[in-house]
Amino acid sequence: MKTKISFLLVAFFLFLGFKIEAQNKPNLIIIHTDEHSFRTLSCYQDIMSEDQAFVWGKGNNVNTPNIDKIAVEGAICTSYYASSPVCTPSRASLVTGLYPQATGAPKNGMHIREDIPTFATILQEQGYATSYVGKWHLDGHEKYTFDIKYKAGFNDNRYMMRGGHAPYFHIKDGNIKGVNDKVAKKFPADEIIHVTDYFTDKTLEILERDKNKPFALMLSIPDPHTPDYAKPPYNTMYKDMDIIPPKTMDPSYTAIKPSWAIGTENTNEAIGKQAFNKEALRQYFGMVKHIDDSVGRILKFLDDNNLTDNTIIIFTSDHGDMFFEHNRRNKGVPYEASAKIPFVIRYPGKIKSGKVINTAYTNVDFTPTILSLMGVKTSEKFHGLDTSEDFLNDEKEITSDRITYFAKSGGWWVAAVNNRYKLVLDKKEKPYLFDLKKDPNELINFYNDKDYKDIAKKLQTELFKQMKAVDEPGLKGKRAYIIE
Repeated sequence: MKTKISFLLVAFFLFLGFKIEAQNKPNLIIIHTDEHSFRTLSCYQDIMSEDQAFVWGKGNNVNTPNIDKIAVEGAICTSYYASSPVCTPSRASLVTGLYPQATGAPKNGMHIREDIPTFATILQEQGYATSYVGKWHLDGHEKYTFDIKYKAGFNDNRYMMRGGHAPYFHIKDGNIKGVNDKVAKKFPADEIIHVTDYFTDKTLEILERDKNKPFALMLSIPDPHTPDYAKPPYNTMYKDMDIIPPKTMDPSYTAIKPSWAIGTENTNEAIGKQAFNKEALRQYFGMVKHIDDSVGRILKFLDDNNLTDNTIIIFTSDHGDMFFEHNRRNKGVPYEASAKIPFVIRYPGKIKSGKVINTAYTNVDFTPTILSLMGVKTSEKFHGLDTSEDFLNDEKEITSDRITYFAKSGGWWVAAVNNRYKLVLDKKEKPYLFDLKKDPNELINFYNDKDYKDIAKKLQTELFKQMKAVDEPGLKGKRAYIIE
């Protein structure tokens, strides 16, 4: 009898030890979407002027109360950019804290280097249960496959998918195949699941498993990427919305566009002669609403399991979506709709609720910042900065003129940006300087305006300093950037 009691006491104290460890270390959840316009989140709409919040017509947008909840109870960043507004390089920067040229994955479909740390490898060493669910796109271009050997520090990567954007999975006998909505209708309902639901379900299963120990989980939802299809009932939620083309789609602006903005008609980014597609945007709104409801499921789990106060939760994306702004679709250009990404974060008791951060960041800053927020010390070197003090201090609004940069990887264009100005340099184009306060639609080039001379020089000097420090392609030779 005494032996049994002793065993139970030991088991109890071991369990108590695990609970104390879990309470001492903050948990981490990153919810990451693909090709997501920051304008479609109502927390961003609330802090923008009406014409910027509703570029597709007054009131024409999505209401996202669950994502808003993260922002209202935490912080929202108004000038957060992708290191490169393309899937693979942006994702590589997020997990490593390095610019794409140092990650082994500066272009879509490339493989992340296995000899560099990620935030997950570092957290794994700190005793965290690390998991990744959803689109990875750092292990080639293969679609709907999951057997990824290099885990990048995510111990549980069973649901780490190489890539693909089919809206549904057909699952039978353990086999998974991505299918569109028409094909999905041919199969029994119990063999079909929407991809967003599948990955959210798996996320909740893992959270249930790991809820009594320190965990770090990244959920990467493939939507709201093309093919712009929302599952019922989200596909009809916005059917009566009278969507109009954005102002910058007007043909009168075509003549003043820089060459990097025009593209060609044989790319999926340039619209060319295609007509404005209201239905595609309605479906996009539906996908965003579906995502917001999925975020709500995760927030509810945290509340129901008393995990809210000790969990850092972040909502962000890999890049934006032009969605007809400047007569373009998708990404790949330095315009705000393409390069700026949503970033909201909640950490109860640590990050002041309702905080607005206007300082310019890129997702290169993410890894050093999140590790610092979690109290993790590391000797690893990052290109990004530890910006945790901006989040942890008592100020409700943070604004600085910090200059950072992002680029179209491979030595094409580069852009220096702070909280107001953006300088874009291209290997075959004159420099462009945008004043995002005076001209939020990015239609006017202020580069040669005498009143902006000092601003242009400051941005330009800092840009080249940073590019040199991180060995950004395009600094020398025939591919050097043009400066007037």
